[in-house]
Amino acid sequence: MKRYSWMCASMVCIPLVAASSPFAQTSSKPDAKQENLSPAMADLDRLITLYAPLQETRPYKGIDIARDLRYGPSERNLLDIFKPATPSSALRPVLLFVHGGGFTGGERQFPRGLPFYDNVAVWAVRHGYVGVNMTYRLAPQFTWPAGAEDVALAVRYLADEVASQGGDPNSIYVMGHSAGAVHVAAYLAHPELQGSKGVGVAGAILVSGAFDIASLPIGDREKAYFGGDSSRYVDQSSLRGLVASGTRLLVVNAEHDPPMFLRQADELRKALDQANKQSVLMLRLDGHSHMSSVMSINTNDTALSRAIEAFISDKSKD
Repeated sequence: MKRYSWMCASMVCIPLVAASSPFAQTSSKPDAKQENLSPAMADLDRLITLYAPLQETRPYKGIDIARDLRYGPSERNLLDIFKPATPSSALRPVLLFVHGGGFTGGERQFPRGLPFYDNVAVWAVRHGYVGVNMTYRLAPQFTWPAGAEDVALAVRYLADEVASQGGDPNSIYVMGHSAGAVHVAAYLAHPELQGSKGVGVAGAILVSGAFDIASLPIGDREKAYFGGDSSRYVDQSSLRGLVASGTRLLVVNAEHDPPMFLRQADELRKALDQANKQSVLMLRLDGHSHMSSVMSINTNDTALSRAIEAFISDKSKD
């Protein structure tokens, strides 16, 4: 794999840098709303006010959606597949999105008819992919490693079924945000969760995730999922497994992520440096907050979406 790929934002091209280099920084605020994404913009209502008017609204022209497809036995083992309304003979890469929610909440569709997280899958179709959104089991009813097990089930389902929806089962990319990134990272890092066919994905995008559970501040939500036995946290972490994994990674953080997420990314970078792993791309989004990075996808704020596109397209150059 090439060490550098490129993205453009705000009319300036910059390299997405390998793990041993400092974080790249990009800035691309929405043209229609030139508000400053300060730490105060972590407020969800303000972010909805900023980004919802910039999103496409249902029905999405030229896109067919198969909703509520069951990929596993739980009532939350559901996913939505977005594909072009006009099929083509060539199979498309697949982008599977795993939402956040602090381990105890979250949905693949925001309430009140808001466009999130449809925006991720719609963007995927508009840029040559098949888009998939999934939900997964939640704590406290379901504890570690339920989220990662559900990612595994969804990947296996897509490997078997997505060709019938125009997707390439050999080109599945899985993207997790926040708690979703924790679940994706755990799936990649723990081979026992992957099944006999291995990881089954061509690459992964980890947005504002946590990888070393032992160093996390453990609150009620974390304890609900990981349990209260701190002696298990090292084994529940994904840090060592990610370093050992051969899966291509794009690791993303927002400038105004809570400090814990920034420390987690720094820990991963240091571990990769120590292992001399050069194939992981790391990106920090200037001006963005924890939620705005993902809510900006499919608007003219392209800081994250351009990075995803560059990461996926770079696979074809290997």
